[in-house]
Amino acid sequence: MKINDITKKRIKIGETDILLSTDLTEHELPNFIFKQRFELKSYIRKNPDFLTSFEPVLVGNLSDKTLSKESINSYSNNIPLIVSLMARAGRRAEVGPMAAVAGTISQLSMGYMIENGSKFTIVDNGGDVAIKTDRDVVVGLYAGESSLSGQLGFKIKSKKTPMGICTSSGTVGHSISFGRSDSVTVFADEASIADALATSIANEAVGKKDQDAVQKALEKADDFKKSMRGVMVVVGESAGTLGKIPKLIKTDKKAVLGDLFEV
Repeated sequence: MKINDITKKRIKIGETDILLSTDLTEHELPNFIFKQRFELKSYIRKNPDFLTSFEPVLVGNLSDKTLSKESINSYSNNIPLIVSLMARAGRRAEVGPMAAVAGTISQLSMGYMIENGSKFTIVDNGGDVAIKTDRDVVVGLYAGESSLSGQLGFKIKSKKTPMGICTSSGTVGHSISFGRSDSVTVFADEASIADALATSIANEAVGKKDQDAVQKALEKADDFKKSMRGVMVVVGESAGTLGKIPKLIKTDKKAVLGDLFEV
């Protein structure tokens, strides 16, 4: 799938595995990601609970409100921004901070690209996506063995970005989930928040019947509706949504989350 003037590049650093789509031909994003990972690992060495906790962790005194550039510049508690964002997302979603690590790296990476002049950047970090686009695109849905997987895509409007689109699953991937969802896809203003919320909601996708698991997950999602734009939950052949999600488009392109194409 080709979009004019857009290049794709894979960036793999440790556990971080990013598929980058961008209009920038010159950038130092790999170095930026390396620095973020270094700061996170250095913090974890001194604070090991940050890595292992399944509960929210409080760091510093940074507000849970959206971080403005001014607050970032004035923050002087010697706590890395990646740590602050992950901790804030965990508190917002009632999970441990590591639930937000992939989405936070995506979010920070997108911010770096925008600061360097990008009008189109999609950072897909293993299904946790941060997106800024100057044109309408479709981002595919991947939902494991569900028949919906690869058959649907979300139409992303250029005026609705930047945003985070993050997916958690109890049946696919290596992320820890206590539920059995094939996919819980959360749309939020920030990928760090979307990532943590997807984990929290997916944990509640329990029940013998698929529709029961979907309903349980949506009940949990209702607790977080102020922190997200919307969510789609898929368990087997059952699916449900809450809030406002992008328009669903049927596609025969077998697209998965992170794949994109012009409408």
